[in-house]
Amino acid sequence: MLIKDLARLIPYLSSLRWRYAGGALFLLLTNAFALLIPWFMKLAVEALQHPQSARFSPTTCALGIALLAAMHCITRIFSRTLILNAARIIEFRIRNDLFQHLTRLDIGYFSSSRSGDILSRFSNDLTNVRMLAGFGAMSIINTLLVYSAAVTLMIRIHPWLTFWAIFPFPLMVLVVKKVSHRLFQRSLQAQEELAHLSSQAEETVSAVRLIKSYCREEYFQNEFAKTAGRYLKQNLRLARLRGIIIPVMAIATGSGTLIVLFMGGRLVIEGIITLGDFVAFSGYLAMLVWPTAVLGWILTLAQRGAASMSRLSAILGAKATVVDHPDARDINALQNKIEARDLRFSYGGANVISGVSFHVQAGESVGITGEVGCGKTTILRLIARLLPVTEGMLFVDGRDINTISRASLRKLIGYVPQETFLFSRTVADNISYGISGELVTDTIRNAAAQAGFLNDVESFPDKFETPVGEGGVTLSGGQKQRLAIARAVAGDPQILLFDDPLSAVDAGREEEILNELGKFYSGRTVLIVSQRISAFRDCQRILVLKSGVIVEQGTPTDLIQRGGLYAEICRKQQQDRDVVGE
Repeated sequence: MLIKDLARLIPYLSSLRWRYAGGALFLLLTNAFALLIPWFMKLAVEALQHPQSARFSPTTCALGIALLAAMHCITRIFSRTLILNAARIIEFRIRNDLFQHLTRLDIGYFSSSRSGDILSRFSNDLTNVRMLAGFGAMSIINTLLVYSAAVTLMIRIHPWLTFWAIFPFPLMVLVVKKVSHRLFQRSLQAQEELAHLSSQAEETVSAVRLIKSYCREEYFQNEFAKTAGRYLKQNLRLARLRGIIIPVMAIATGSGTLIVLFMGGRLVIEGIITLGDFVAFSGYLAMLVWPTAVLGWILTLAQRGAASMSRLSAILGAKATVVDHPDARDINALQNKIEARDLRFSYGGANVISGVSFHVQAGESVGITGEVGCGKTTILRLIARLLPVTEGMLFVDGRDINTISRASLRKLIGYVPQETFLFSRTVADNISYGISGELVTDTIRNAAAQAGFLNDVESFPDKFETPVGEGGVTLSGGQKQRLAIARAVAGDPQILLFDDPLSAVDAGREEEILNELGKFYSGRTVLIVSQRISAFRDCQRILVLKSGVIVEQGTPTDLIQRGGLYAEICRKQQQDRDVVGE
């Protein structure tokens, strides 16, 4: 599981192999200077014992040690800089890849994923991967170099003493291996709980006004405390497991030191090794203490990194269901019509559209109405290719919509979704969001006027430069909808898809907006989904849906004369207006 989850890191590591190679080279130099220090200490001790036969004086040895220490520090800085910077670059690239992949995924993916969980993966999980690619990789390289060099030099001094000094280390490795799988599972569980905590915090902050209006502060405080408690519990379980590893490390290194003191002391007394050899040997063993102790930390980093990479891979491995056909071609204009032939669609196992057939001529305005959940919004999403369309069901100018590139199709479309979303920027930025190229003030102003939003903007303190706040918090529901309409028409699209665009607008303002939009409709293909019949004032035809099928279609006058479902909807809405008028 560990290797499989970390395999996705290999391409990122390979792209920076020269940085890691340079870091490894400087680590090699760092350890070379560090390994020479005990040898110079050996020479210094021997020089003090036998000054006449010594090759170097104690002063020379001391200066050599000082020089080696300085070089050790310099090369250490370069090794850390190269490897840790490489880890930062990997974090940057993975974050970019994650974001780009998220923007390519369909709305179906986001409907089943919590935004707080996704944000947690962008922050906490990426941090764990960076730590593994940085400190983890550096520690692994350093441990391999230190062990291979120090043990070799220790064997040169006395093989059997080396054997007994490092004998406890394999036992330590066996214990660590036993707990590694459980460490991975608990790391993954801790990350999942952190994602739940982040998601709950994000949802609570987003819904703070609703929470306060219902006086539910205490309830959400308790819910957050429960989630935080579960996160604490998982981290404490993880800490207890990690706590097993550290004492094992200490026992292994401590045992090696005791063995050297006992056996090495006897070897010095018996004259088998010199006092200088004993000092050098002890120095090399001391150099093994930190790499051995850090093995547990490396293991923790590896397990956390693998758990985090597993969660990141879940996003990177997600497949978009709406993709361009291999031979998809661009479309520059709608010249003929949009046609649905026995169009069907289902969410999971629930059928939403069951065999719908209709056509919309270029330049025609068509209204779509019907009961809640009958598939009106789904039809607009299918035309905009926000949802996957089965081949042979939806055509634009006689071409299967799947053979048209999504980018070129969507450039023709101005879409106002049912759920209005605004960016935390200025009014002008939100209106010009869909405009490519240099911003034109007149275009933004005209779009606001066509949406019946210009008078509101003129009343704002900074006019078009007024920030709308997060999610448009400073605007009313009607203002949000009108700004969304302005954003849709600003790009001068050939096809307009309006999903209940006037639901939050009062009757007086609705008339103003419809008058302006009526002028803009000229020569454009318009589909309007609405429950309010008044929104269809400028529509040539109406489609009436019920339970995912079209039960009526025709001009507004014809439908009223037939006395069917559309006529019943008109009658009820007229009664409601009469009651309000009274």
